[in-house]
Amino acid sequence: MERIDIDRVIEMAWEDRTPFEAIQIQFGLSEAATIKLMRAELKRNSFNLWRKRVNSGVSQKHLVKRSAEIKRFKCSRQKTISMNKISKRS
Repeated sequence: MERIDIDRVIEMAWEDRTPFEAIQIQFGLSEAATIKLMRAELKRNSFNLWRKRVNSGVSQKHLVKRSAEIKRFKCSRQKTISMNKISKRS
């Protein structure tokens, strides 16, 4: 995996609304593989904070645990994503 892809996976993993399934579809990484990547790439304290947040209930990382009302995994104000880069708002 290229550095730019790793950086994007980390960014997606930190986003509360981006489920693990979206990471799997885009990059082919399962939840376990994403956790392994995060453990390898983040400092120990950062990894621990991330895991605590993912498991706290604040995060919507698991589609099964999500409210049925949430039908998207990006902010409504976010423009389309192209080439793994988020377009800037005007």
